[in-house]
Amino acid sequence: MYFLTDEERKQVIKGFLPKSRELGVAEELRGWNWHVPPLAPVYDLRLGVYEIAGKYCNSGRDVYLRKIDGIKAQPNKDMIRGSVFHEVLVNILVRAKRLIYTHGVANYQAVLKGLQELVELDLEKYKHILSKDEVEDLRHKVEIISVFESSRISARIQEILIKQPYIGEDSLVALAIPVVVEQKLDGSFLGLSRNLSADAFTFSEPMVVDLKFGGKKDFHRLSTTGYALVMEAVYEFPINLGCIVYAEFKDDRLVVTKDIHIIDDELRQWFIEERDEKMRMIYEEIDPGLSNKCYDSCPHFVVCCS
Repeated sequence: MYFLTDEERKQVIKGFLPKSRELGVAEELRGWNWHVPPLAPVYDLRLGVYEIAGKYCNSGRDVYLRKIDGIKAQPNKDMIRGSVFHEVLVNILVRAKRLIYTHGVANYQAVLKGLQELVELDLEKYKHILSKDEVEDLRHKVEIISVFESSRISARIQEILIKQPYIGEDSLVALAIPVVVEQKLDGSFLGLSRNLSADAFTFSEPMVVDLKFGGKKDFHRLSTTGYALVMEAVYEFPINLGCIVYAEFKDDRLVVTKDIHIIDDELRQWFIEERDEKMRMIYEEIDPGLSNKCYDSCPHFVVCCS
């Protein structure tokens, strides 16, 4: 799902990248300027990117309950599904790299055969939350993702091998699977957690990628923005592009759309403002009150509204 189609790659190379260079980013909003305002955190706190960017609760009371009252809500059904789908995708990509390194280019048929094996996850542990039918539905969708992604990787490997007769294992991995999944980052420079985990980073087209199973929200771009700022702070090279991958199931098909976007000044300022506002709320223990639009599946709903 993280791989760009030929059309999307053309859009990035001929559209988004040149436009991002043309627009530019204010120097004070580059992550490597974490030590001076406005990026320098005012409070000595640590927040996760999801706590800043996840504006499903528009008042931010979910963060207040977690940080001040110490209430850790149980994951709801949507959160479980999202976690499982993320897990299977990571499993497939890591397994594909491992197969290439294990069998090598000369025995690439063993790599392709290994990719055909379905990913198996322990879904029984969710039976206390999901019904039997929901567990089976989840298992079926895991299979759909497994077949979809493994097939795409197999095709990419064969396409590269046709063009590159002298390629080695490491180069094949880099070309066929140019994605780092669950990229671990230390966000402490920006007042964020030391143990951040970005869904993916593609280095063939330098871009932070976030995967969503669900409807599109404008604040989803805050996640890619936060990770881009952290990567700039840690590695001191510019990250100008983000991509939200939206995946949904249509009967037995997986439909994927991508929101490729420039991580511009406006998004960077929005992220920093959200960070500062939530840090102040926590530091001064300000209860923001109920959201004016609670959603039914909110994991804090019972506690928050009691």
